[in-house]
Amino acid sequence: MKYGANMIAESALEAVPNPNPERDYEIDLSIPEFTCLCPRSNFPDFATIRIHYVPDQSIVELKSLKLYINQFRDQELFHEQAVNRILDDLVALIQPRLMEVVGDFNVRGNIKTVVTARHLGRLASPNGA
Repeated sequence: MKYGANMIAESALEAVPNPNPERDYEIDLSIPEFTCLCPRSNFPDFATIRIHYVPDQSIVELKSLKLYINQFRDQELFHEQAVNRILDDLVALIQPRLMEVVGDFNVRGNIKTVVTARHLGRLASPNGA
């Protein structure tokens, strides 16, 4: 197995401390090269995954996110499963105040699919409490 494949296989999502946990601020991540396999045909599905969140005490470490996303390339998942799994894994890891994951899948079979999953945690009050 080549070193990149080893890195992907051995990777795990990591959290790092939020440098400004006292403030509500937004983080937007775009992953334009997401791929997984259709569980019915085994053909590849391609998508842009967009992650929008308001962190609490932790943020996701980006290299670990990149490697985690690459783990999907050989997995057979419906679009809805992929998006919801990403949301569930990230929420479990960093427990954000708010998170939305959007999977904008390329057209296949004349159908364009966009899947949105949300976690509505808590936002800080205006006085920071």
